[in-house]
Amino acid sequence: LAIAFTPDGQTLASASADGTIKLWDISTAQEITTLHGHNGWVYAIAFDRSGQILASGSADTTIKLWDVDTTQEIGTLNGHSDTIHALAFGPNNRTLASGSFDNTIKIWR
Repeated sequence: LAIAFTPDGQTLASASADGTIKLWDISTAQEITTLHGHNGWVYAIAFDRSGQILASGSADTTIKLWDVDTTQEIGTLNGHSDTIHALAFGPNNRTLASGSFDNTIKIWR
Protein backbone atom coordinates (compact mmCIF):
# COMPACT_ATOMS: atom_id res chain seq x y z
CA LEU A 1 0.00 0.00 0.00
CA ALA A 2 3.04 2.27 0.33
CA ILE A 3 6.64 2.30 -0.88
CA ALA A 4 9.69 4.42 -0.05
CA PHE A 5 13.36 4.47 -0.98
CA THR A 6 16.21 5.22 1.39
CA PRO A 7 17.91 8.53 0.49
CA ASP A 8 20.85 6.63 -1.05
CA GLY A 9 18.47 4.60 -3.20
CA GLN A 10 19.92 1.26 -2.09
CA THR A 11 16.93 -0.01 -0.11
CA LEU A 12 13.21 0.00 -0.83
CA ALA A 13 10.54 -0.46 1.82
CA SER A 14 7.12 -1.80 0.85
CA ALA A 15 4.11 -1.81 3.16
CA SER A 16 1.30 -4.36 3.08
CA ALA A 17 -2.28 -5.04 4.01
CA ASP A 18 -1.08 -7.81 6.34
CA GLY A 19 0.55 -5.25 8.66
CA THR A 20 4.11 -5.99 7.58
CA ILE A 21 6.84 -3.96 5.93
CA LYS A 22 9.41 -5.59 3.68
CA LEU A 23 12.87 -4.16 3.09
CA TRP A 24 14.40 -4.88 -0.33
CA ASP A 25 17.99 -4.67 -1.57
CA ILE A 26 17.75 -2.79 -4.86
CA SER A 27 21.06 -4.08 -6.26
CA THR A 28 20.04 -7.74 -5.89
CA ALA A 29 16.23 -7.39 -6.00
CA GLN A 30 16.17 -9.64 -2.94
CA GLU A 31 14.15 -9.23 0.24
CA ILE A 32 16.34 -8.24 3.20
CA THR A 33 13.78 -8.79 5.94
CA THR A 34 10.14 -8.44 6.97
CA LEU A 35 9.21 -6.11 9.82
CA HIS A 36 6.31 -7.24 12.01
CA GLY A 37 4.58 -4.98 14.51
CA HIS A 38 1.37 -3.46 13.22
CA ASN A 39 -2.09 -4.93 13.74
CA GLY A 40 -3.63 -3.49 10.61
CA TRP A 41 -2.88 -2.37 7.06
CA VAL A 42 0.22 -0.19 6.76
CA TYR A 43 -0.74 2.86 4.70
CA ALA A 44 2.29 5.13 5.08
CA ILE A 45 6.05 4.74 5.36
CA ALA A 46 8.93 7.22 5.33
CA PHE A 47 12.68 7.07 5.82
CA ASP A 48 14.49 9.80 7.71
CA ARG A 49 17.20 11.76 5.88
CA SER A 50 19.95 9.39 7.07
CA GLY A 51 18.07 6.31 5.91
CA GLN A 52 18.64 4.73 9.32
CA ILE A 53 15.12 5.23 10.70
CA LEU A 54 11.91 4.08 9.04
CA ALA A 55 8.52 5.31 10.23
CA SER A 56 5.35 3.36 9.45
CA GLY A 57 1.72 4.37 9.94
CA SER A 58 -1.16 1.95 10.10
CA ALA A 59 -4.88 1.38 10.36
CA ASP A 60 -4.13 0.31 13.95
CA THR A 61 -3.71 4.10 14.61
CA THR A 62 -0.04 3.77 15.61
CA ILE A 63 3.22 4.96 14.14
CA LYS A 64 6.14 2.58 14.54
CA LEU A 65 9.77 3.64 14.35
CA TRP A 66 12.28 1.08 13.10
CA ASP A 67 16.08 0.92 13.15
CA VAL A 68 16.91 -0.07 9.58
CA ASP A 69 20.31 -1.59 10.47
CA THR A 70 19.06 -3.84 13.27
CA THR A 71 15.52 -4.19 11.80
CA GLN A 72 14.17 -3.73 15.33
CA GLU A 73 11.22 -1.61 16.40
CA ILE A 74 12.60 1.28 18.46
CA GLY A 75 9.40 3.09 19.37
CA THR A 76 5.65 3.49 19.00
CA LEU A 77 3.86 6.82 18.72
CA ASN A 78 0.23 6.94 19.85
CA GLY A 79 -2.11 9.88 19.50
CA HIS A 80 -4.27 9.43 16.42
CA SER A 81 -7.74 7.93 16.67
CA ASP A 82 -7.99 6.66 13.07
CA THR A 83 -5.81 5.31 10.26
CA ILE A 84 -2.52 7.10 9.62
CA HIS A 85 -2.23 7.74 5.89
CA ALA A 86 0.71 10.15 5.55
CA LEU A 87 4.17 10.49 7.11
CA ALA A 88 7.07 12.86 6.43
CA PHE A 89 10.32 13.58 8.23
CA GLY A 90 11.43 17.18 8.51
CA PRO A 91 14.76 18.30 7.02
CA ASN A 92 16.46 18.28 10.43
CA ASN A 93 15.50 14.63 11.16
CA ARG A 94 14.13 15.73 14.54
CA THR A 95 10.56 16.17 13.41
CA LEU A 96 8.05 13.69 12.01
CA ALA A 97 4.67 14.83 10.67
CA SER A 98 1.72 12.45 10.44
CA GLY A 99 -1.69 12.80 8.83
CA SER A 100 -4.67 10.69 9.80
CA PHE A 101 -8.23 9.94 8.75
CA ASP A 102 -9.15 11.43 12.16
CA ASN A 103 -8.74 14.79 10.33
CA THR A 104 -5.62 15.79 12.24
CA ILE A 105 -1.99 16.39 11.46
CA LYS A 106 0.45 15.80 14.29
CA ILE A 107 4.03 16.96 14.66
CA TRP A 108 6.27 14.61 16.65
CA ARG A 109 9.62 15.76 18.04
